[in-house]
Amino acid sequence: MSDIFDFTDPELDTIKALIQLRFKDAVELHLADVELRLDPSSNELTECSAVFWQARECSFVVAKTAPNEFRCQFFYDPSDQFSTGHDKFSDIGSCVSTLLQVQSDSEREREGVSSGSTGADLHSK
Repeated sequence: MSDIFDFTDPELDTIKALIQLRFKDAVELHLADVELRLDPSSNELTECSAVFWQARECSFVVAKTAPNEFRCQFFYDPSDQFSTGHDKFSDIGSCVSTLLQVQSDSEREREGVSSGSTGADLHSK
């Protein structure tokens, strides 16, 4: 059994504030425990605290793997999972901001919106 590092109130407040900025609506956060493989060369799983929420048909997970160390991902269904391209973050604000930005980019791609599109381009589709 490993030590589980719980999210602090300031970390949860940061997550809530960034979600509010992104989605403009209140989003319910759920606290959970997850098992993660922290060492890619090992099959050992480590229990970690996590925050989970859903918005716009997407699910988000942020796990706390150590004090000041976070991992994150989002998914549309269990077989359609995405990461940010970063193995870990040392700051909860950077972690959640990056997660939300990468998901926003993915959402636009899924909707067929390419970079550089204008409002006029979208209305013509």
